[in-house]
Amino acid sequence: MLITAVTFLTLSIVLQYFWIKYQRHIHLTQIQKWYGVNIDTEIKAKTPSMGGVIFLLLGLLAAMMELSVDGLMFWSLPVLSGLIGFADDWLKFRTHTSEGFRSLDKLKAQLLLCAVWVMAVFMRGDLGLWPGLWDGGGWLSVPLAFLMTAGTINAVNITDGLDGLAGGCFMISLAVMMLMIPADGLNSRAMTELFAMTAGFMFFNTRPAKTFMGDTGSHFLGGALAALCVMNGRTLAIIPAGFMFIVEMLSSAIQIFTIRKLNRKIFLMAPLHHHFQKLGLDETAVTVRFWLVHATGGVILALLLLSL
Repeated sequence: MLITAVTFLTLSIVLQYFWIKYQRHIHLTQIQKWYGVNIDTEIKAKTPSMGGVIFLLLGLLAAMMELSVDGLMFWSLPVLSGLIGFADDWLKFRTHTSEGFRSLDKLKAQLLLCAVWVMAVFMRGDLGLWPGLWDGGGWLSVPLAFLMTAGTINAVNITDGLDGLAGGCFMISLAVMMLMIPADGLNSRAMTELFAMTAGFMFFNTRPAKTFMGDTGSHFLGGALAALCVMNGRTLAIIPAGFMFIVEMLSSAIQIFTIRKLNRKIFLMAPLHHHFQKLGLDETAVTVRFWLVHATGGVILALLLLSL
């Protein structure tokens, strides 16, 4: 595993370095949203925005190294999710706007992918909520796994809004999953590869970020997180492993609901990390504190789940 970790970390750093240079050469950046927090807008507008492409390349490499049905099944979700994100990122670049696919069209693509993938896992008999709690692969586990898989992909995407936030949280998620998922065979290799490739990305993504992961990267990481939990018959592990991602997604859902139904805002801006920025907290302070809350909440929930 040490050789695998060093190999993927080295490839991640080297490929990302040259990819950043190329993105700068072709001015592959993303237009900032006019309704954003408007902090460091000029700097972020010049930052290469498709660092997640390296995740795709390394994910494909990992899949080819597995050469097994389980390996291909696992890596198919993050890679195909990442391709949906890539299409969205590329459309933003080509149209020079902050919006890519229409939200409904992107959601349809996500739901179709998740539905097919979850059914494939179910047909193989690997689906379950948690060992001893509901590990028989009953039909009700299919819609629950489907909703949680699609939700995870979107939750990571929503969290990706500050330098280092989503990548750092994902690395913490992998550590939390070591408490809940058997660290053998495919699991061990996949978590090692994912941790190494994310660490390589984070080398360039901590503030001030030299690159952003874009929808390509956030979709890839969301798919990987869901795949690790669902394929091990531990769909409920998504809750502790994705603690902060879920909090961020819920903050956006609550904000939308209260605006539309109550004509008022709960947060100064959603998702939650932007609320704290609006309160005047430094971006790095928000990121690090979110990492701490994610780690603490994730470990507590994991221990509760393990006690069932």
